[in-house]
Amino acid sequence: MSTQNRLPVVPTVTVLTVMKARLVGATKGHALLKKKADALTMRFRQLLKEIIDAKENLGSTMKGSFFAYTEAQYAAGENVKHTIMDNVDTAVVKVRGDLDNVAGVKIPRFESFVLPGETKMDLTGLGRGGQQLQSCRKAYLSAVELLVQLANLQTAFMTLDEALKVTNRRVNALENVVKPKLENTISYIKAELDELEREEFFRLKKVQKNKQKRTAQAAAEEAEAAAANGASSSSASDLQLPPFNGPNPNGVQPPASSNLLNYQEDDLLF
Repeated sequence: MSTQNRLPVVPTVTVLTVMKARLVGATKGHALLKKKADALTMRFRQLLKEIIDAKENLGSTMKGSFFAYTEAQYAAGENVKHTIMDNVDTAVVKVRGDLDNVAGVKIPRFESFVLPGETKMDLTGLGRGGQQLQSCRKAYLSAVELLVQLANLQTAFMTLDEALKVTNRRVNALENVVKPKLENTISYIKAELDELEREEFFRLKKVQKNKQKRTAQAAAEEAEAAAANGASSSSASDLQLPPFNGPNPNGVQPPASSNLLNYQEDDLLF
């Protein structure tokens, strides 16, 4: 097996256990990242739908705001803008920021709010065009709120887009690179361990066969030695004294079955 499709490891039982643990971790990580990618995709599509609706509403809102501004300018005169700028001290509309958590991804969130209390703008246009000015103010407040909402959606959309790309890359890497490489490594280790086991089994059989051969050879040699000893003892037992007819000077006659080697003469000197 080529080392390009597996990890360069030593085929041992310990390494096999480690690779199996890594494969289990990679499988769990792939499942979690897949769920995360699904959640991000669902939220991404929801944001896309909200952005489309907000942009469609923004067109009509901005159109109504500019039309209200034209009405206020016509009713209050051309110099009404100087009066409005003189009456504005601080911003009435504020924007606060926060974070949303979508499947572990931090998404910035913007929200607009209006400061409570009366302002000088409430009394602007009492002499001329007051109703048109208040209508214009409300129209532009709605437009600002819609712009903040659209900015919030666009920022969340871009953030989710980047997070979704990273998550999909990780999912594809685990699915197409990491897991196949670990599986190939485990298959390689198992094949090598099986081969080592077969080699060990063959070696044991060879050792046992040689041991049996040596045992049989030793038994045959012992049998040959025993047969040789039996032949030598039988040839020695055949050597016996002939029958002694004459009396012994001492009056003692040896038995007829005595062996020549065991028979001794009393008058022999060695």
